[in-house]
Amino acid sequence: QVQLVESGGGLVQPGESLRLSCAASGRIFSIDTMGWYRQAPGKQRELVASITGGGRTNYVDSVKGRFTISRDMAKNTVYLQMNSLKPEDTAVYYCNVARLTTTAASWGKGTLVTVSS
Repeated sequence: QVQLVESGGGLVQPGESLRLSCAASGRIFSIDTMGWYRQAPGKQRELVASITGGGRTNYVDSVKGRFTISRDMAKNTVYLQMNSLKPEDTAVYYCNVARLTTTAASWGKGTLVTVSS
């Protein structure tokens, strides 16, 4: 069983920053690749950033240079630092274990990020 609790979202103006946190528990391992995903209104969910157990990161082109994914193994927490936010970043953000994304029960409630002036 996996538990994922996202937090840190909110309403911000363009150009501002937010840091999202994901507290993970259950059968998740240090070698697991973790990811942040987002779903904007009327759009499909997309992978925003991922980080492997070894710390290697990948980002969707639209957030490269602005977002940073990191993880604290001791705290079982994954973070997404979001800088220079744009209105098109508006979405519900979710974290998940890469190997569990096809398991419906693995998804948490997400945290809403709204970027608007």
